[in-house]
Amino acid sequence: MDCCNKSSQKKGIFSGILYGLIPHIGCIGFIVFSILGVTAATAIFRPFLLNPYFFHILIVISFVFATISAIIYLKKNTILSFLGIKRKWKYLLTLYGTTIGINLLLFMLIFPVLATLDVEDGLSLAAISRVFIGAENDIESLLSSATLQVAIPCPGHAPLITGELKTIQGVEKISYRFPNKFIVNYNPEETSKQEIVSLDVFKTYKAEIITNEK
Repeated sequence: MDCCNKSSQKKGIFSGILYGLIPHIGCIGFIVFSILGVTAATAIFRPFLLNPYFFHILIVISFVFATISAIIYLKKNTILSFLGIKRKWKYLLTLYGTTIGINLLLFMLIFPVLATLDVEDGLSLAAISRVFIGAENDIESLLSSATLQVAIPCPGHAPLITGELKTIQGVEKISYRFPNKFIVNYNPEETSKQEIVSLDVFKTYKAEIITNEK
C-alpha cells in the first residue's frame, strides 16, 4: 500500500511540473529567442505578453490541465467521487501544490533571472567593442541613469520590458531590480528619458521615472 502511495505521489509531482510548465512554453520561447536574437520569433510571442492578464490566464490554464489530469486519474481508478477525492487527497494535494510551486518559481525566480541574462547578452558586444578601443571609461563618465518603476503585473513580464528598452539607440546598460524596477544607463547625446518612457510598451504598462541622475 505504501508503495502505491509513493508511486501516486511521484506521479502527482511529475504531472504538477508538466502542467505548470506547458502553459509557459510561449514565454520561455520568447526569452530564449530574445537571447539568441531571433527577432522574427519574438515578434510572434510579444502580443501575448502585452496582454496584462496573460500570466493570470496561464495560471488558470495550469489549473485546468491539472484538474483534467486529476479527473482522468480518479476515473481510471474508478473512484471519481467525493470519497475518491478524500481517499486520494495526498495525490491531489501533490498535483496542485506542485503546479502552484512551478508557477511561483517561474514568475518570481526563473523569468527575472532570464531577463537579466537577456540584457547582459544583448548589450555585451557593444561593451566589449568599447573595451578594445579603450573608450569604456570615457563613455561611462558621460552616461546618464534613470530608474523606471513599471506597472508590470508580475516579474514574468521583466524580459518584455528589458527587450523593448534594448531597442533604443543609446541605451548602454539595463539592470532589473525585483519586482518592477529597471535601471537604465543611457547616452544623453543619443537618447533621452522622454524617448525611453515613450516606448509603446509603456502605453500598456505605465512607467514612472523615480530617480534620474547625470
